[in-house]
Amino acid sequence: MSKGRLEAFSDGVIAVIITIMVLELKPPHSPSPAALLPAAPAFLTYVLSFVYVAIYWNNHHHLMHAVHHVNGSILWANLHLLFWLSLTPFVTAWMADNHWAPVPVAAYGLVLLSAAIAYFVLTRVLLAAHDKDSKLAKALGRDVKGRGSILLYAAAIPAAFVHPLISCSLYVLVAIMWLIPDRRFERVLTKP
Repeated sequence: MSKGRLEAFSDGVIAVIITIMVLELKPPHSPSPAALLPAAPAFLTYVLSFVYVAIYWNNHHHLMHAVHHVNGSILWANLHLLFWLSLTPFVTAWMADNHWAPVPVAAYGLVLLSAAIAYFVLTRVLLAAHDKDSKLAKALGRDVKGRGSILLYAAAIPAAFVHPLISCSLYVLVAIMWLIPDRRFERVLTKP
């Protein structure tokens, strides 16, 4: 089975997710710069969520370049990831509208944790469908960042009830970890 449809569908879903998130940003009814201040929580939450969706799109893109074929299990694992990502606009709006209150911040972390687990599951299903010495296996390696992200999300969820900014700081930390270029796939895929 070709991977092209999976990539196209995933790209489309991610584009819709970003569109829904930006539509949740409401402009102020006043032309003054001071009117932007109350919108700051919504804007900052949108920026964080946009970065996360962009990270997933980027990593999904690299992952699919190392894949040679897909099967039904891979399609379902990919849909599982897209399901959790599709909840990003909801938790983004909830967290922003409630000015980073503990329950919405924890729910945001639950969606991030679930998406990270779904991505991990997708990589395992892909590995099972490819040879143990495939470029995909070499590029994924031990996936320290992926496993570390799951641990940080798991810690951030209960931390929201201590202080929501602790959780938000952990979410930002994970995003920064992934914004630092990860050359695993590029190194493996550019070798002859």
